Formats: sequence, C-alpha cells, structure tokens
Amino acid sequence: MDTPPPIVRSKLSRCLYGALAYVSLAIGLIAIVIPGLPTTEFILLAAWAATRSSPRLSAWLENHRLFGPIIRNWRNGKVITRKAKVSATVSMLLCSVVMWLTLKHYWPIYTAIGLMVVVNLWIWSRPESPRR
Repeated sequence: MDTPPPIVRSKLSRCLYGALAYVSLAIGLIAIVIPGLPTTEFILLAAWAATRSSPRLSAWLENHRLFGPIIRNWRNGKVITRKAKVSATVSMLLCSVVMWLTLKHYWPIYTAIGLMVVVNLWIWSRPESPRR
C-alpha cells in the first residue's frame, strides 16, 4: 500500500489543498443523492487533497464506514468493487436516459453521454480485488 505523502509545508498550498478537499467532499456528499454525479471520484479527490492538507480530515475519511473502504481499495491497487461498478453504470444509464428523453438533442447531450460511456469503460477496466 502506498504511504501518503507528507503534509505540504507552505501555508498557501495547505489552504488550497484543504479547500479542494472540502469542496470535493461536499460535491461527493451531494452526489450520493443526485444520479449521474460521480460520488467515488470526488471522495477520492477529497482524500488525496486531505493527505496534503489536513491529517484530521484525512483520518476521518479513511476511517469512515462508507468512504474508508473506497479509499483503501483505491490506494491498494486502484480497485473498484463490482458493487461500485454496477452502481456507477446504473446511475450513468439512468442519467443518459433522462437526458435523452427530456432534453433537446444537441451536441452537448451527445458529448455528455459519450463521456459517460468512456468513463464507464474505464471504471470496468479497473480490477475488482487487490492483486496478490
């Protein structure tokens, strides 16, 4: 397992990483209830930024009952569990169908759906368990 980098020394850097950590965490929490908005990616970004800015937030995230396993899996071989993959796929599919049925078919819709397909392919390319 990779050891987290030391906390950044510059006060400005720590503040910027801290802001990124808290904003990412807030978006990740909002994403739990909004289909189509990725939760895992924002939680991982929050954990990464927290290791560089706030030992307290970093420890809280790593010991959280919901977020801790996601972070440990990612740090231990970039693992995404099958349950998380299925959840992401269903969420993206639902979001794509809603967009397709409710919005006018302009290029931004096709771009968003195409990006979801690419992200989904990437998610499914990640291992489901740590390599031995």
